[in-house]
Amino acid sequence: MRTLGKKYTKSKLKKFQKQIVEKMGSVSEEVDTLREGIGSATNKQGGVTPDAIYSLHMADAGTDSHEQEKNFMLMNRGSDYFKSLEIALERIREGSFGICKICLDLIPEERMMAVPSATKCVDCKEKEKLGLA
Repeated sequence: MRTLGKKYTKSKLKKFQKQIVEKMGSVSEEVDTLREGIGSATNKQGGVTPDAIYSLHMADAGTDSHEQEKNFMLMNRGSDYFKSLEIALERIREGSFGICKICLDLIPEERMMAVPSATKCVDCKEKEKLGLA
């Protein structure tokens, strides 16, 4: 499907923009929730005496540590996704949203709805992964 030089209509771009803003809102809420959870987990030991810390079971401490690491990872992933959505909004403003960076074809609407941060069509992305691009 060669659509070289085509762009999405203003109404479609507004539809994409609305969806991206909604996703940014939910990602922001998730990151804030994770941040609050991490903050309360680190403050847990704030008022505890050093002797009480050692009385915790090592397995419990390990589980807490693992959960905190997992929450940090999820928070970072959410923050990265939020940034990629901000970049997608910027591409809408500058007129390059939905245009493959490699072949310059219009990326199908279905892909842009599913992955609004996409910068490559599926064919070019697959070629890139296989080292053919």
